[in-house]
Amino acid sequence: MDYKNTLNLPDTPFPMRGDLPRREPLWVAQWQEKKVYQAIRDASRGRPTFLLHDGPPYANGDIHIGHAVNKILKDIIVKSRNMAGFDAAYVPGWDCHGMPIEIQIEKKFGKHLPVAEVQSKARAYALEQIERQKKDFERLGVLGDWNRPYLTMNFSNEANEIRALGRILEKGYVFRGLKPVNWCFDCGSALAEAEVEYADRKDPAVHIAFPFADRQAIAKVFGQPEVGAGAIVIWTTTPWTIPSNQALNIHPEFKYALVKVSPAPSTGSLLILASDRVEACLKEWGLEGEIVAECVGQALNQINFEHPLANFHEGYKRLSPIYLGDYVTLDTGTGVVHSAPAYGVEDFLSCKAHGMKDADIINPVMGDGKYVPSLPGFGGLTIWEANPKIVEALTEAGTLLKQEPHTHSYMHCWRHKTPIIYRATSQWFAGMDVTPKDGGPTLRESALTAIDATAFYPAWGRARLHAMIANRPDWTLSRQRQWGVPMAFFIHKETGALHPNTPALLEEVAKRVEKSGIEAWQSIEPEDLLGADAKDYVKNRDTLDVWFDSGTTHATVLGGADNQHHGSHGELPWPADMYLEGSDQHRGWFHSSLLTGCMLEGRAPYKSLLTHGFVVDGQGRKMSKSVGNVIAPQKVSDSLGAEILRLWVASTDYSGELSISDEILKRVVESYRRIRNTLRFLLANLADFDSARDAISPEEMLEIDRYALAMTLQMQKEVLSDYEHYDFHPAMSRLQNFCSEDLGAFYLDVLKDRLYTSAPRSHARRSAQTALLHITQTLLKLMAPVLSFTAEEAWGVLLNSTLKSATDIGRITIFTECFHTLPQIENPESLHQRWSRLREIRAMVMRKLEDLRSAGSIGSSLQGEVDIEASGEDLILLQSVSAQLPFIFIVSRVGVKAGAGEIIIHIAPSTHEKCERCWHWRDDIGQDPTHPHICGRCVESLNDAASS
Repeated sequence: MDYKNTLNLPDTPFPMRGDLPRREPLWVAQWQEKKVYQAIRDASRGRPTFLLHDGPPYANGDIHIGHAVNKILKDIIVKSRNMAGFDAAYVPGWDCHGMPIEIQIEKKFGKHLPVAEVQSKARAYALEQIERQKKDFERLGVLGDWNRPYLTMNFSNEANEIRALGRILEKGYVFRGLKPVNWCFDCGSALAEAEVEYADRKDPAVHIAFPFADRQAIAKVFGQPEVGAGAIVIWTTTPWTIPSNQALNIHPEFKYALVKVSPAPSTGSLLILASDRVEACLKEWGLEGEIVAECVGQALNQINFEHPLANFHEGYKRLSPIYLGDYVTLDTGTGVVHSAPAYGVEDFLSCKAHGMKDADIINPVMGDGKYVPSLPGFGGLTIWEANPKIVEALTEAGTLLKQEPHTHSYMHCWRHKTPIIYRATSQWFAGMDVTPKDGGPTLRESALTAIDATAFYPAWGRARLHAMIANRPDWTLSRQRQWGVPMAFFIHKETGALHPNTPALLEEVAKRVEKSGIEAWQSIEPEDLLGADAKDYVKNRDTLDVWFDSGTTHATVLGGADNQHHGSHGELPWPADMYLEGSDQHRGWFHSSLLTGCMLEGRAPYKSLLTHGFVVDGQGRKMSKSVGNVIAPQKVSDSLGAEILRLWVASTDYSGELSISDEILKRVVESYRRIRNTLRFLLANLADFDSARDAISPEEMLEIDRYALAMTLQMQKEVLSDYEHYDFHPAMSRLQNFCSEDLGAFYLDVLKDRLYTSAPRSHARRSAQTALLHITQTLLKLMAPVLSFTAEEAWGVLLNSTLKSATDIGRITIFTECFHTLPQIENPESLHQRWSRLREIRAMVMRKLEDLRSAGSIGSSLQGEVDIEASGEDLILLQSVSAQLPFIFIVSRVGVKAGAGEIIIHIAPSTHEKCERCWHWRDDIGQDPTHPHICGRCVESLNDAASS
């Protein structure tokens, strides 16, 4: 007789190989066809809400590995929150306006197109990019409202952004003024703080003398009867700002020295500089000198000096007064700082504080980086071309003490990678320290309070964002672009004031934009809305900073705190429970959203912020095409499967840098295979099990099966706690360890004999299968947020076999399910204690068996017979499960007897025959003449099977 046919051998359509690259796209298509996202929404309706508001990626270019990390993390959180019993919607979004798309249109169609044509082509381009990115995001297994995403260029969002501008204007946060802002010559526009990066640059560093203009005042403060010719000295790495110099800054509390030097420079033998810098500076200039007298900085306040280019051209014959400034340092230079208010924030504030009017500020650099043609000596040159010529002019004027090349970290445009400057322009600002009309806290105060009320993952994010808000300047809201939401103001031609009816006018413009997009603003003329006032007003041509676009999505999409502001997805709750982005967004989207939330609603639009690090290669290097270490998510999906990317993301500590390489992905593939093989074993041994018909209650189950459920419950508690705290890598580690150690190396190993050799419907087998069903459901639901394709596939197999009679399950998708509720087990602590010790003893036995196998004394472990001497609690424990010990140790016989102390294990090869059916070596083989080659236990199983 072929006894193999009498065994309950595993059987499942769930294949060993996932074939993920081929089969995953089929699941994506099926999810779309079955409207799985909508099914999840329907299933979760009425539950407590959880909203992760999507930070919009920019609609330009294919997604990269950083995008994949971001979207997969979001998907894991949304799915895990839904399965934890929340109503967790996910509406993906895209940032659509702004410079990068405008640049693409310029590259493709040329510059100087009519505004309407730029906007039309930009809108079409953004839609193409969104479709490409959307397909790649869906391919990653991300579930969301892909048929109804929010786009910042949707007409309703553009209109609501204008309304949001109107609301913050009415509250008193918005003002117009001349201020130095980050300016990119290539963009031809102001830049946001988040659009600035730093790179090394080499510039001429110059020491420049400003000759004495008031010797009598200088003699007085230094206590001298009179002084001869001399100069005060500054150091700068931006010679191009010297033509715009209008003042000098010193620290009021530093000591300043009048130094007599030789050989005497062209400006005379006396120099003024900070006392603490005298020795270093004289050495650097190659001069000898002695301090004649000293005074505190305060005493030099308002004393005038001549402009250093006065002898070069009469256009520079003006004075530079001393202004006091606490920001002056002694780290480098001379302790004296030259001030060009048009090109430095501190310079500007200092000069304004000393009464300088906007009209008096010298601002010769145009938006393209060239000096105005009328600038003496340098008109028409770019500032970078002018640098060496200005140094030559200073030499000619006799005011250059020294020049040398200097490499320093300098501001660059993040798009063009070209150097930028501070440039005073007339812009619209949101004031950080302006008291709003209601007399409440300033924007800075509100934002810092909101940060304190926000949860941060990881915790260090709080201090980082706090520091940025505490020190940031006013927010420059305006941009000089075409593809952006207009600051739809009407401005008085003479006074520059806003029309007194601006709030109502903004609403009127918003209504038109709601119907036909921002293009509507181009066709509006003042006469259309202002009537008789039209002759006195012009349209403002500025657009809003794109960070205002994305920073107001909580209002334009969600609708805001009272949900009365017509958000495009106003059914979503406000504030969001979480914003999740890369750590660079502390100065980007987190930052702009915080400021707009505080201006509009008095608080942050989020309850928590989660940040992830950037992706690096296996050696810790940034991804770079030139280095050749770029790993594209599309390539990984096509070769290994998106599931492998998802498992890599979840298994990596995202709070720091995320390392990826082919070698790392190979290890992830191995981890995936172990999980998949565990699932396959579970499903294959449940093929003949009908949950409605065959399941038994916990109290009827064998003790080891109850222990397996207690283990599963403990594991589930730990993983769910990790999910709740967004700690995915320990959750994955726990799940994988459960599969490999608790199940693979122990419980399933012990179970195989009972599953395969018992009568199909026997109590012992049904007990095991009941435990396996609970374990399978628990595992599948816990891994579903991460291994979404695999869990969905396995869930379908389970539905079609084991759960086919159940009625309270998700027939469309596993994602309509909540995490599994395991049955209550009596005294789980006692079970854990007993079986933990049994597993320790088992490990001792297994080590001895392995030694015998290595020595060739036995073949398989089943050939071994074990005798154990034990005492005390160990003896009682072993005797209580003596009948099960052969199966626990996977041997043919176990004897237990009282010993004197520590456990002693004896193992010898069995002298009996081997059962052809169960492969145990037993003394009762052939007792039934009908079955001469199998043991009594197998005969009993066959008889039970026949009778049932």
